[in-house]
Amino acid sequence: MTGSDTAAEQQDPIRGRARGIAPAPLSILDLATVGEGYTPTEALRATTELARRAEEWGYHRFWVAEHHGMPGVASSSPPVLIAHLAAATSTLRLGSGGVMLPNHAPLAVAEQFGLLNALHPGRIDLGLGRAPGTDQATARALRRGLGEGADDFPQQLTELTGFLDGDFPPGHPYGRITAVPGPVDGQRPPVWLLGSSGFSARLAGQLGLPFAFAHHFSAANTVPALELYRTTFRPSAVLDEPYAVIGVSAVAAPDERQALRLARSGGLSMLRLRRGRPGLIPTPEEAESYPYTEVERDFLDDWLRNVVLGEPAQVRDGLEELRRRTGAQELMVTSHVHGHEARIASYGLIADAYGLTAG
Repeated sequence: MTGSDTAAEQQDPIRGRARGIAPAPLSILDLATVGEGYTPTEALRATTELARRAEEWGYHRFWVAEHHGMPGVASSSPPVLIAHLAAATSTLRLGSGGVMLPNHAPLAVAEQFGLLNALHPGRIDLGLGRAPGTDQATARALRRGLGEGADDFPQQLTELTGFLDGDFPPGHPYGRITAVPGPVDGQRPPVWLLGSSGFSARLAGQLGLPFAFAHHFSAANTVPALELYRTTFRPSAVLDEPYAVIGVSAVAAPDERQALRLARSGGLSMLRLRRGRPGLIPTPEEAESYPYTEVERDFLDDWLRNVVLGEPAQVRDGLEELRRRTGAQELMVTSHVHGHEARIASYGLIADAYGLTAG
């Protein structure tokens, strides 16, 4: 990346840039997944290596997500992990996909991401969700003393942006509070709303914010949510027209059979999560030998239908079909497979097939 490329991205911190001959910007959502036989330390090292490779391959941004009480997910604290990844890279945009705002005091989030922005100006995104990112008991433990939940999300968001901008209305009880450090050269991290239904889509549209939709676990709602976002969009100080990213499960391997074998590990992991038994990402061998009931087999088949998988050319074509069908301006791929080498290799194959590494 040249100095002029860096300056251009700083001028437009929201819209992505397509690299090489890629038809659209491509990004990564990573959870620092922990597979059977691995430790969280090894998973976090692999995520750091993946971020370095993603920068080399031409991925536009790299987001990590907040989850709690899940042994197979090591990314429990996005700000901490983002700081580490930003120190290990130099041009890649880093962000949260997302921070679950109801779990935190808005002032604390403003300070954390203000600090990240001061350390790495022009490279930090603040993606926000309204779900707990965990089960209800853990959510209560996280929110102890906050007295708020998902229903208070719009109010929390208003408070957070007030702290980020240092701009509360006259007479506001927090008007004299300053979130330190504040904007750098007048710029603070752009706020994104994340969602898997229409609530955040509508709110993002009404506020003129960029929107990221979780197609990877709510595929049936993708097109309706994006349509709602676009029809309710009002131009704002940060965005003059809608900008939508969709999260997509994708697995690439040398052949389709191998890609399907890898993807089944993520499917079994999701099945266990839905049954209230989250654990480490199972091996492909365990996923193949698991004694699925008919209902469980139907769940797995439905889940796999929403994974773009196969040899690299198949994944490229699948991603393009999805982008054109939804009208998303940017795709954010995520891969829940067992084994760090297989996961990193999948992202590399996708980058090459989609054209990021060309030119």
